[in-house]
Amino acid sequence: MQQSLAALGEKGAWQRSVTIRSDETLVALIALHDRNALRDLFTRHSVRVFRYLLRAVGDRAAAEDLLNEVFIDIWRHAGRFESRSKVSTWILAIAHFKAAALRRRRGFSQLDDHAAEAIVDPGDDPEAAALRRSSCTTVRECLKQLSPDHRKILDLIYYHEQSIAEVARIIGVPENTVKTRAYYARKRVAQLLAERGVSREAL
Repeated sequence: MQQSLAALGEKGAWQRSVTIRSDETLVALIALHDRNALRDLFTRHSVRVFRYLLRAVGDRAAAEDLLNEVFIDIWRHAGRFESRSKVSTWILAIAHFKAAALRRRRGFSQLDDHAAEAIVDPGDDPEAAALRRSSCTTVRECLKQLSPDHRKILDLIYYHEQSIAEVARIIGVPENTVKTRAYYARKRVAQLLAERGVSREAL
């Protein structure tokens, strides 16, 4: 795996089978050292995983390095995936622990929301992209007033569409802890949005 994995997702070159094979099928093929399957999985998940890493470590170069490490781990350990969770949950758990380890080593604390929101997600249609641009400033201002733990919970639940149980697996805390953090995070965001004259449902 000498080549940077970031090159695998360029210009949608590997879109041909992304919508055909399931994540689980791709991981099974990766376990058999199918590089095309790794390219497809990277194309499907790399943008959102990179955004998650960028928010977690606040440094673009570090997030790019971690993204490569995540998919190298997938290449090496695909045979260990046991389908106890969604593939996306498994990938985010790998990303979470790599980001946490880097923060401990280097003391990263800033989350770069501006850079993360500027990254184009190929899954966004024009209407969704316009809505994201129009609402991101207000939401960003509100999220900055949450604790890092509460921000992380909302990111995983709403942006990455992870369930409470999946978030618990990713970040390694009990489900009840996730529920409690999510409740207070939602409540606080709703209050902050209301202060700005914006309903939470509108976003």
